[in-house]
Amino acid sequence: MYTDYFGLREKPFDLLPNPDFLFPSQAHKRAMTYLTHGITQRAGFILLTGEVGSGKTTLIRNLIRSQLKGSVIAKVFNTRVDSLQLLVQINSDFGLETEGRDKASLLRDLNDFLIVQYGKRKQSVLIIDEAQNLTAGMLEEVRMLSNLETDRDKLLQIILVGQPELRDTLAQPRLLQLRQRIQISCHLQPLSKDEVREYILFRMEKAGKRNAVTWQDDAIKAIASYSRGIPRLINILCDYVMVDAFSTQTKTIEGKVVHELATDLSFEAQYWSSKPLARPEPNQSSQSAPQPEKQRPAEPSDPGSLNGLSRVMNALGAMNKRLEALEYLPVWDHAALLDLRERLDMLEVMMEKKVKDLWVSHQQLRTELTPKEPPEPEGRSPQKKPGNPRDLLKLLWKD
Repeated sequence: MYTDYFGLREKPFDLLPNPDFLFPSQAHKRAMTYLTHGITQRAGFILLTGEVGSGKTTLIRNLIRSQLKGSVIAKVFNTRVDSLQLLVQINSDFGLETEGRDKASLLRDLNDFLIVQYGKRKQSVLIIDEAQNLTAGMLEEVRMLSNLETDRDKLLQIILVGQPELRDTLAQPRLLQLRQRIQISCHLQPLSKDEVREYILFRMEKAGKRNAVTWQDDAIKAIASYSRGIPRLINILCDYVMVDAFSTQTKTIEGKVVHELATDLSFEAQYWSSKPLARPEPNQSSQSAPQPEKQRPAEPSDPGSLNGLSRVMNALGAMNKRLEALEYLPVWDHAALLDLRERLDMLEVMMEKKVKDLWVSHQQLRTELTPKEPPEPEGRSPQKKPGNPRDLLKLLWKD
C-alpha cells in the first residue's frame, strides 16, 4: 500500500511470522542458542514460552529453516482437541493414513514410521504450538509419545510452544514426570526500550530502506510504552503509523502522532484489556508516558478525517488478523488456503484505493478551510501590512 511512497520492497511491519524479519534481541538470541543445542543433542522435550506476540512462531520457523532442514517434521497448531484428534493431526502431518483408524492403530503406525525414519538416520520432530490449550491429561498423553524410543535414542523429539500459562499447567503435581523430561526450557522476554528502536530500524532495513522515515525519539518512546516491548504490538502500531504518514505525505514520525493514533484506535483497551488512554494536551511533553485525561475536541482542520482514517486502519487490522489466520489452516486444506489468499489480495487493493481517496479528500478539505487573502484592487500596488500603531499612523497620515 505505502511501500512505493517510502521506497520499500515490502511492508516492514507485517504480522506474518517471516524468519527473515527475526530481530536478534538478547532474549531471542539466547532462546535460539538453547533450541539449537536441544536439537543437536536430541533432547527429548524442549519447552519454549512467551507472551502473546513475543515472536515464538517466528523463532520456531527460523529453527526449522536453520537446524531442521533434513528432519521429518510434524506441526500441530490446533490444540483444542481430544487425544484421538491430536494423534490424528500428528500422523496426518507426518503423511500417514488416518482414515478409519482407532487410537491403537494410530500409535502403531506412528511407531513403525519413526523406526523407519530412524533407520534412514532422519530426525523426527513434533512441534506443538499453542500448547497452553492442552489440559494436564492431554500433556500426559504427549509425554507417552516420548516413550517411543530405542535402546540408545529417542525416536521422537517434541517441542512444546505456548504462552506463560503453559508453565502453570506443567507445575501441577501430576505432571512431575513430564517436567523431569524437559531438558531445554526458555522464555522469550519482551524487548527493552533500547531494543524497540533497533527492532523498528531492523525491520525497515529488511523491507528495503532503513532510513525511509525518521523516527523521532518521542515517537519511539511512545511506541515502546504502548506495545510494552511485544513485537507483534510494535508491528501493529507501526503499521498504523506508516499508513498515517502515507496519508499525510510525511516522512517524519512524531510522538504526538503515535499518541493520537493509539487514542483513536483505543490501543490500550483493544490489546491490553484496560481503559483507553486519552490523547495528551499540546503543552504535555510527548516524551512522558500518556496519562488518562479528558480528550480535547477535534481540530477544525481535521473534522471527520481521523474517524475515516480509523475505519480504514481497523479494516487493515482485520486484514492482518486474517493473514495471521493463514498460519492456522490445516496444511491439507489447500483450496481454502488459496481462496482466502485471493480474497485478502482483493481486500488489500481496495484498502489502498480507500486510503488514497481519503488522503485526497483530507487535502481538499484542508485547502478549503485555509483562509484566503482578499485580492488586491487592480492598478494598485499591494500595501505592506501595518505591524504596529506607529506604522498605522504613518499610513493614515500619508493617505
